[in-house]
Amino acid sequence: MAILKVGRIGHPVVRGTAKPVPLAEIETPAFQRLVDDMVETMHEYDGVGLAAPQVHVPWRLAVIEILPTDERAEDGVPVTVLVNPKLTPLGKRRVRGVEGCLSVPGFRGVVPRHERVRLEALDRHGRPWSVEARDFYARVIQHECDHLDGRVYLDRMEGLRSLAYQEEFDRFGPQEPVDEGDAD
Repeated sequence: MAILKVGRIGHPVVRGTAKPVPLAEIETPAFQRLVDDMVETMHEYDGVGLAAPQVHVPWRLAVIEILPTDERAEDGVPVTVLVNPKLTPLGKRRVRGVEGCLSVPGFRGVVPRHERVRLEALDRHGRPWSVEARDFYARVIQHECDHLDGRVYLDRMEGLRSLAYQEEFDRFGPQEPVDEGDAD
């Protein structure tokens, strides 16, 4: 396994639209190695998700893992592979929460996201699966799926007032309220 180079905002790879993973590629050793390398890279940078475009691969592929000890989540989520994911919001309620991104290193901001979503995808072996997610898990899914469409969390912020360097955020907290619901 290897730690992959993560593209940062400003590099065209971060803003590109990913293409569906060809089904014939899923069982290849190269694809399986890519998934393993993405998981290792996510772990190296203490992330909870990583999308293939962030590591210079223009495919609709992402990995997610939320540790059971993560205070932002009710429950942990084991390493999960999303191949060609399809996301559907469930309801209109949105909540504000703090996000960061490996492609926007050193910053945090308050982002409104759907409180609940339904995700349909293929797993790392091409088997279909689906989940209904809420709260932090739903936020992570939306964040990673945004990367597949060339978006970063900055694009979802209601303004830049809450954008802060990580150190200042840790010291002073968010400059906007978080976890307040909005009906769209």
